[in-house]
Amino acid sequence: MKTPVASVPVTAPAPVPAPADRRRWFALAIVMTAAFMDLVDVTIVNIAIPSITRETGASVSAIQWITAGYALAFAAGLITGGRLGDIYGRKRLFLIGIGGFTLASALCGLAPNPEILVAARILQGATAALMVPQVLSIVHATFPAHERGKVFGLFGAVVGLGAVSGPLLGALLTEWDLFGLGWRPIFLINLPVGIAGLVLGAKFITESRAPKAVRLDLPAVALVTLAMLMLIYPLTRGHELDWPLWGHLSMVGSLFVFAALVIHQRRKALADGSPLIELSLFRVKSFAAGIAVQLTFGVGLGIFFLVWTLYMQMGLGWSVLRAGVTGIPFSVAVSVAAGISVQKLVPRFGRKVLQAGALLMIAGLLIYLWESEQYGMGISSWQMAVPLVVMGVGMGLIVAPLTDTVLSEVPKEHAGSASGLINTVQQMGTALGLGLVSVVFFGAIGDRLAPEAVGPAFVDAFQGALWWVAGVLSVIFLVMFALPARPRAHGEDGVNTEADAS
Repeated sequence: MKTPVASVPVTAPAPVPAPADRRRWFALAIVMTAAFMDLVDVTIVNIAIPSITRETGASVSAIQWITAGYALAFAAGLITGGRLGDIYGRKRLFLIGIGGFTLASALCGLAPNPEILVAARILQGATAALMVPQVLSIVHATFPAHERGKVFGLFGAVVGLGAVSGPLLGALLTEWDLFGLGWRPIFLINLPVGIAGLVLGAKFITESRAPKAVRLDLPAVALVTLAMLMLIYPLTRGHELDWPLWGHLSMVGSLFVFAALVIHQRRKALADGSPLIELSLFRVKSFAAGIAVQLTFGVGLGIFFLVWTLYMQMGLGWSVLRAGVTGIPFSVAVSVAAGISVQKLVPRFGRKVLQAGALLMIAGLLIYLWESEQYGMGISSWQMAVPLVVMGVGMGLIVAPLTDTVLSEVPKEHAGSASGLINTVQQMGTALGLGLVSVVFFGAIGDRLAPEAVGPAFVDAFQGALWWVAGVLSVIFLVMFALPARPRAHGEDGVNTEADAS
């Protein structure tokens, strides 16, 4: 790795560190802004989906692909993006990624039809996969070890702020209808931010590469992408096409492609030691269990957030702003609980905190179910606040410490690879959950409903979907028993913070 200017030896002339000190904080602000832009873009879209549907006439499958396409492309490219940064330079890949993300955002905002919007969202996910993995790598290469704790704390704050502000910002931009553009500003807002990041990043970010970069495994990338497409595409189109035979064959065939991926990775590891996925990690019980938790957690979240938005706006007939404001208690509860979980609870109680989080989320879902059945179409935002706060606290107890817990028994030399795989699997789970919305939600709604029947049908389908999410969380609770009872602190067994939040 190229030594950053900020880490020159003490024998260097005294005037040199001063400008480097200023430059590294500028670089931090730039990469943090890019990370924030990506986080907001993930959460901002769901709230605008009903508006996009009304204005563009998007089909059920298009609705799912506007969200799932991003997650799938992001998941397929995350590890590859990290490897490319190691090989060709983190700064270079970051600038390519943020430039591509900005261009894709413009295409999303100007899309004339749902097909172009879906294609642009897939491009957005692919370019985010080039940009996001460089963020923590640049931080690691730019800041000395004694400053990274403060920096990663700032990164956690940015993550929390992105989770809180995304839905509300999306609601406001859509409700304001700026310049008569409707939902389009939720994408176009990225243009000035992305252009500024591109210009300032070129000036202030210091280039760095891995000293021994692992070669890129393109066949593995192709197999992962193909397997996910064969699984998710039939799920999203199945309801509309009345579940054709080719769809079932494609989903079964995806299992064979995944098997081919495993065989290829084993051969690649023996041939040159540069597989895309380090299969030896799965011999670590806590890591294998953690991957299962991340996958199923992604599935549950993918189902809930899309269905929740459709329920409030298309089922209850609420405005986008009312739906966005209703979600504020949930977002705040997630952020507060996440901070308490990492700083106070997990060091003392270990995995019991994560399991308590799963149980709280189930409790919140059950309260939500009861209220939805009790109040029907007359349910109010304040009545939803109680289950949303309970669910938000539960989610906060899980999301913040989960990656550290999963990585706690991973050998030092594989920490970066393991972290990339964790995030990839969670994104794949989200894409799969979004695909399953056809089964658990749209499958429960009739194709030809009278206008007065639409609301009750959406309410019933929402209640059915909540049972699915509760079932997923029950599985997560059980799998968590395989996680370490008390995760090791940073530095024990060499797991470093470079991988913690990537």
